[in-house]
Amino acid sequence: MRLGVVFPQTEIGSDPVVIRDYAQAAEGAGYDHLLVFDHVLGGKLERFDQLGRRPPYTDETPFHEVFVLFGYLGACTQRLELVTGIVILPQRQTALVAKQAAAVDVLTGGRLRLGVGIGWNHVEYEALNEDWKTRGARQAEQIEVMRKLWTEDQVTFRGRFHTLVDVTMLPVPVQRPIPIWFGGSSDAVVKRAARIGDGYMPIMTPEVAEPKIAMLHEHMKTFGRDPAKFGLEGWLRFDAADPGAWLKAAQGWKRLGAKIVMLYPMYRMPNVDDQIETLRRFKDVAAAVG
Repeated sequence: MRLGVVFPQTEIGSDPVVIRDYAQAAEGAGYDHLLVFDHVLGGKLERFDQLGRRPPYTDETPFHEVFVLFGYLGACTQRLELVTGIVILPQRQTALVAKQAAAVDVLTGGRLRLGVGIGWNHVEYEALNEDWKTRGARQAEQIEVMRKLWTEDQVTFRGRFHTLVDVTMLPVPVQRPIPIWFGGSSDAVVKRAARIGDGYMPIMTPEVAEPKIAMLHEHMKTFGRDPAKFGLEGWLRFDAADPGAWLKAAQGWKRLGAKIVMLYPMYRMPNVDDQIETLRRFKDVAAAVG
């Protein structure tokens, strides 16, 4: 199995040397990809009353901007795939995301994988002047537009959310098109991934994911798509360091057909040395999965 690791967005701080060291440690340990999750803006707790739960991030949580960060990490690494996991696509301008993604892909020699989602933070949508209620439909149209910009010499498109008339985007990415993978757990997301995605990477345990993966495959049959050509990545999200639980989860995802697993620690590691040591420990566990 291929191995990925999440970039510790909220803990790593702003020292570029530390950020470089973490990425190079992941690459040096033999990891295949580094995944970075995305938020543009935070909000005070009282803004999230309608969420029904405490938000995972607030106005005090730092986030590096994913595409700017990838420009830096691309220069710090040689082979590590860089993955957005996920970029909240509907709250961003479509053509600009296509341009940023193409630039990262060009400057890294084709090392970008674009993970997309619709997000949970209505405060960001409001501040970025995008419509929260239509985010699913907008995402689907955005993907169609981006793929046209990446693969066609000149684009004209008229849709519900976008109008492009005789436009071009240069330089084009190395990967034409850049692979787009879906994050999320709703039935609508599973169906959308089956219809237009290149892969699926949910935050679930294998036990919870199993019926979702069965649903994904049924939708793919309906759309005439081959599951063997579709990617599946299992995210191992844990609140404590437990190598035994890591192993069980990785084995569960392998049984479901995942070719990639990624460790997603939710527990705090106070310094980069602890984070790098966790990379090494997870690599040893994953080696037992095969």
